[in-house]
Amino acid sequence: MLKWLIRLFLFGLFLAICAVGGVFVLYQQVKPELPDVSELKDIRLETPMRIFSQDGELISQYGEQRRTPIAIADMPPMLIDAVLAIEDARFYEHPGIDVIGITRAATVWFTTGKKSQGASTITQQVARNFFLSREKTITRKIKEVFLALHIESLLSKDEILALYLNKIALGHRSHGVGAAAQVYYGKEVAELTLAEAAMIAGLPQGPSVLNPISNPTRAAERRSLVLGRMLDTDKITREQYNQAMAEPVAARYHGAEITLSAPYIAEMAHQFALTMFGEEAYTKGLKVYTTVQSEEQQAGTQALVNGLLAYDLRHGYRGATEKLWQGTPWPAEKMNEHLADLPSYWPLEPAIVTAVEARSATVLIKNKGAQTLAWDGIKWARPYIADSRQGNALRQAKDALAVGDLIWVRPQGEQWMLAQLPEINGALAALDPNTGAVTSLVGGFNFTLNKFNRAQQAERQMGSNIKPFIYSAALDQGFSLASMINDAPINHWDPGSGKSWRPKNSPNVYDGPIRIREALARSKNVVSIRLLREAGIPAALQRLNDLGFDTSNIPATESLALGSPSATPLQMATGYAALANGGKKVTPFVVQRIEDSTGNILYEAEPMMTQVLSEETSFLISQALNSAIWGGTSNGRNWNGTGWRAGKALQRHDIAGKTGTTNQSRDAWFSGFTPDRVASAWVGFDNFARPLGRTAYNANLDGNQVAGGEFGASTAMPIWIDYMKVALAPFPERERPVPSGLYTATIDPNTGLKTTGQGVTEYFVPGTEPKYYSRPETSQSFGGTSVTDDLF
Repeated sequence: MLKWLIRLFLFGLFLAICAVGGVFVLYQQVKPELPDVSELKDIRLETPMRIFSQDGELISQYGEQRRTPIAIADMPPMLIDAVLAIEDARFYEHPGIDVIGITRAATVWFTTGKKSQGASTITQQVARNFFLSREKTITRKIKEVFLALHIESLLSKDEILALYLNKIALGHRSHGVGAAAQVYYGKEVAELTLAEAAMIAGLPQGPSVLNPISNPTRAAERRSLVLGRMLDTDKITREQYNQAMAEPVAARYHGAEITLSAPYIAEMAHQFALTMFGEEAYTKGLKVYTTVQSEEQQAGTQALVNGLLAYDLRHGYRGATEKLWQGTPWPAEKMNEHLADLPSYWPLEPAIVTAVEARSATVLIKNKGAQTLAWDGIKWARPYIADSRQGNALRQAKDALAVGDLIWVRPQGEQWMLAQLPEINGALAALDPNTGAVTSLVGGFNFTLNKFNRAQQAERQMGSNIKPFIYSAALDQGFSLASMINDAPINHWDPGSGKSWRPKNSPNVYDGPIRIREALARSKNVVSIRLLREAGIPAALQRLNDLGFDTSNIPATESLALGSPSATPLQMATGYAALANGGKKVTPFVVQRIEDSTGNILYEAEPMMTQVLSEETSFLISQALNSAIWGGTSNGRNWNGTGWRAGKALQRHDIAGKTGTTNQSRDAWFSGFTPDRVASAWVGFDNFARPLGRTAYNANLDGNQVAGGEFGASTAMPIWIDYMKVALAPFPERERPVPSGLYTATIDPNTGLKTTGQGVTEYFVPGTEPKYYSRPETSQSFGGTSVTDDLF
């Protein structure tokens, strides 16, 4: 008996030696093909690029894979227990391969012919996910085993588990438990319930077919299995098990945690990062911090949207988007399903009219249920006929609405009002004039609706926004703000066309000799032409070029003085920045810095500024544009400039600005600044040929009706004002220092000459001051008011 036992032992020893030798030979054969797993020590998980505001609000996220790497110490034990229970219960005991699991799987396969799940350890899955393909071959499985053993010799168990939990694909482009928690539940992992943690833990074996969005039934079954394993291994109590099992499958898709809507800025920053880092920008986990502050960006967005919707109110209602039924109404379930499939364009929501009363209507609003539209929210909707013509005022709600209409609505305080998608569009661009940092930028009514960035890409005629630059060129030729220019009609014969050119003021009123300060403040067109003649077209073009405008295709004609060249709102804000900061051209930028995934700074902006105007000329033009806000006195009356509404609304004396409206009101502008902010607002149709039109009245929700047209002052300026109310709040009003190269003198506002009597103070570059004194009889008492608006 002993002899047989010895023989059996020796035979077993022989088999063991053969097995070890076989494993060694096998290892030597596959060793050349094994990757170097030491790189796991420095592995960098592919994480998307994220775009932030300057104060840390998330604007956007770019990258195919969504991943939020989390340290193992920051993961809730409940989630780790759930993953280990279903994937690798003996993870902390085995050396990288689970002999018990492999034996069990082999036994099942030998006795039933079926492959068993669970034979691969978490370490093996890490080896496969980082280094191997998913092909099911013996060679790949052998490599997987050797790699797993090697990984266990290099990394701790916690390091291996962290790699697994941050790498594993969990469906809907989420990779790792951090991203899955956000995608399915909109939560951080620390906020997950037991049922939610079990749901995520069950995903690795089939993320496409087991996830609770695509297949809630199978996901619930998988969750039950995970919870059952946790109960069997005493990780949870029976009470916890019952409570989690009773929790409904409430997952839904959550996008990136966008906390600030600034899509046009996000795309500009995205393109900048892509230029710097190429395709790696999508996987390096870059954190791109933009120059915008969240409060200012929100103010810019709100101001533009409100301005465009206000224009729409003034021009009438174009009718329902669609008539959904005739006769038998849809049931509520069908209406809700239809609304759920429709987009929302903040602040507009789709709605269906379900009842119409004499002066109210009941509507079903997407995600808001049944709501009432009161008369105050309907009465504006007189029929749209044309951009300059609207129908009669409504008498009752049925004049605009009918049951079955698919319409748009938007909030009006605590209530809702009828609305429509505006056909008009616009843009706002704002900068810190002292650095060029973009502080707010909105490229249109809605980025989802139309991604064209009008603030950066829409080149539109400048209109009277060009005049400060023309005037600055004249000041450099020896003119002063007190210089008198004849405000009289021009009749210029053009031999080439055989026609006379007769530019006009708007309104078509002429005041004779007028000071340059007043002419710019009141936007006198013929004065601008006469100053262009004095300065010379080449000098004016050079000034525009120095300020960053593209002059290569600008016709060298006198129409230049009225704003025939085109520019984007961002270019316009950049040009006006030089008037605000002492004559320096800034280079606008939207990216403040870029960090890698560990916080190392890879890029930081360095503001670029070039002196292109003298400090004196910049100051003088800003003084004239301040008069456009606060007015002045001459010829026996007080006059208001074209921007007087901005002064009335903001009540600050450090504001300067200029209206602009192009021929036939195709473009409306307002550009203005303080020492701390410069902004340009533009409104127009994307169809260049379509004028803004006129309104039979300016529709206000308080019922006021005032006849009016669409000009820079009435259409673009309100947007600028609403933005500046927020943007200027942190900055106290401050007087701009007078350049040392200027001095003051008292002049007669009627003649622009010096006076020893009653007069006004004016600034002069030495040598440009008037050489004579006004006669006493030319002085008049000050009184009366003249109000001007601006067309060109």
